[in-house]
Amino acid sequence: MLSFEPTEDHKIIRETVRKFAEREMAPGIRERDAKEEFDTSLLQKKAETELLGICLPQKYGGAGMDYISLGIACEELERVDTAVRVIMSVHVGLNSLALLQWGTEEQKEKYLARQTEGKQFAAFGLIEPGAGSDVIGIQTTAKKEANIIS
Repeated sequence: MLSFEPTEDHKIIRETVRKFAEREMAPGIRERDAKEEFDTSLLQKKAETELLGICLPQKYGGAGMDYISLGIACEELERVDTAVRVIMSVHVGLNSLALLQWGTEEQKEKYLARQTEGKQFAAFGLIEPGAGSDVIGIQTTAKKEANIIS
């Protein structure tokens, strides 16, 4: 029979991320929202607690936990600050997990550890005039003119 009870590891993750969010994110949230600013030091603090690599294999610098752990972490971040959770979802979900699934071994070795350590952060550009957030309607293309990735 399938059990929906959280494991002991999941309970520890929930408590750990909840404490992190209350300690690191909650103070100053009103000021950050009023100024429409994001405190980039929160990304480094998430890296130090292994949140940026929570469900990535240890081989690539991750914590090696499951996707349920990622979901629990996102719930606890969302409980305090939606913006911080969205950035986590983009960094881990859209970028790191896509790279893990479809990247070459060389790409994984080059980028994943840097991303889990907070030395490199992923972003996602979505909105553009005429398309809004309709991904299919986006007309922007990229042209590499210089090597900007170190």
